[in-house]
Amino acid sequence: FKNVVLMGDHGGGQKELGEVAKKLSEKYAGKGIRVVFCDEVYAKANGDFDKWLAENQFPSSSHAGIPDTSEMLYLGADKGLATFDVRNVSVINILYSLPFGRGQSHASRLEGWGNGAVGGWSLSSIITAQSGFPFTPQLSYNPSNTGDTRNPVRPFLNPTFTGPVVLGKPGQWFDPNAFIGPPSASGFFGNVGRDTYIGPGLATWDFSVLKDTPIRESMRLQFRAELFNLLNRANFNTPNLIVFTPPTATSTGLSGTAGAITSTTTTSRQVQFALKFLW
Repeated sequence: FKNVVLMGDHGGGQKELGEVAKKLSEKYAGKGIRVVFCDEVYAKANGDFDKWLAENQFPSSSHAGIPDTSEMLYLGADKGLATFDVRNVSVINILYSLPFGRGQSHASRLEGWGNGAVGGWSLSSIITAQSGFPFTPQLSYNPSNTGDTRNPVRPFLNPTFTGPVVLGKPGQWFDPNAFIGPPSASGFFGNVGRDTYIGPGLATWDFSVLKDTPIRESMRLQFRAELFNLLNRANFNTPNLIVFTPPTATSTGLSGTAGAITSTTTTSRQVQFALKFLW
């Protein structure tokens, strides 16, 4: 281990334990080992323990209301992208008034109903494109014997697997054969990194046509035709992350739905019409 946390209960010996941590850290500093002490862990768990972890550059990981020491000591497994790390995002907003009608470059001499019919039109578009969110393959059980019911443990990487892990297909976004499930109650945590892989990206084009018709100087009627996801593109959600269920004597526990995508992040093409009275 390169990072060790000594966690004190709310009883006595807090000062002494802190001194032990300091001496150990000084003794093994030359080997790149860091030992720190956090006193009164149960009291801190109710309020400022997450802040203490952040200040000391440790990940926040809790079990039964207090940090799980086994996960904290294995810091390498929790090093990875943030869950909200969308590396590339592009949003283009376009509004274009059509040059027709009185005062415009085309049909500028029209009057009355003719001008009302061809003038006041505009087009609007919002084009969004972004890369996917990172995700972590998971287990539906906890073989680490920590008692954590959130199943925080990840599978092992399969050393015999070759080829791409991410296939990029809705039926199977990633190949579950790239992983091995730890045996139940084995005490293992797995070595797959957190948020190692990237899920489906998103691309959508919202388009609208607007027509403003003046009624009086301070009043106008606006007609709107709006098309959401104009190209009717399927923007897929995160795949099923559960790779393994508890293995048995006759089964590896490999989930038949591992990597499958069953939902989308946006709707299919939607069309709506509206009238707005502005004054």
